[in-house]
Amino acid sequence: MEALDPATPSSSSSSKAINIDFRSPVSTPSPLAPSVARLWRPAAQRNLRNQWSKLSALRQQWNSSSSTGRSLATSLVNTYFSEKYMPSMELGALSDIPDIRKKASSKLFKQQEHYRSKLLPSYKKLVAAVTQMIKVSKSMRCYLKGTSNTPIVEFSGCSEDMNDLGDGGGILVFSFRSISCFEKLSEELVQMFILELNLKRFLVVELLSLSCESSTVKRFNWSDELYPGEFDDLSVCTLYSGKASGPVQPRLLISKLDVSSSRCNRQLNHDTMQVYLTTWLAGVNIDSHRVDEIFAEIGEEMHVNIL
Repeated sequence: MEALDPATPSSSSSSKAINIDFRSPVSTPSPLAPSVARLWRPAAQRNLRNQWSKLSALRQQWNSSSSTGRSLATSLVNTYFSEKYMPSMELGALSDIPDIRKKASSKLFKQQEHYRSKLLPSYKKLVAAVTQMIKVSKSMRCYLKGTSNTPIVEFSGCSEDMNDLGDGGGILVFSFRSISCFEKLSEELVQMFILELNLKRFLVVELLSLSCESSTVKRFNWSDELYPGEFDDLSVCTLYSGKASGPVQPRLLISKLDVSSSRCNRQLNHDTMQVYLTTWLAGVNIDSHRVDEIFAEIGEEMHVNIL
């Protein structure tokens, strides 16, 4: 049996498929006094640099966890098929060893259990990265802390005045973009990771159910909560439907079609697993070129390197 190892594919182009509101209400003239407004701009610049640096770090965290997950998934699939085909394998001189097939199968099953136990925490790290991305994307605005009548002017990420939208009245923060422009770019970026997370979840459910023939292995379905609190995390990502009482269907951006998450006791064969592993590696819902482009544009405007 040939071991599965997905080849490196190219990234796909992105488009919006799941809507999540990252932005505050439409900008109106700033209620800040002119003297305070002049102080707002450098404070807003510092905040934007911090938030985009966090997004860059979270992107690296995603890439690391995704790479680890793909490696674990590949090992899980390979040991699964090795155990599956053990009864029909040609063992040569080893066939004379008593119970060799039984012992080998037992060891392979234990290896599967090991990879399964590591794959779920790897997926959980992907969820954590995306939920943090969403939080950061909603923290682009800079609000006046207290009132403008105090001798020391301070700013924060929380609004204390309903009339203060935290955008300086829509002025340009650096040279070319207002707060809302930075928010639109972060929304475009995070949407890709949200959709890719949902597709990764589909693959995890399939991979964790590989050994479902054994009574000792839990069979996962799409509607199952994979770890305690997962549905709360998915709700943050708008990937959980309260109406349907379950996660929303995974989606491919390139076709804008839902991926079927129903399981019909089908046999997961070698070719199917190859497709799954390649899909994991591809990150088909993330346009890596566009992600690099967004960070490059932001870095150029801020005069910092955040790639």
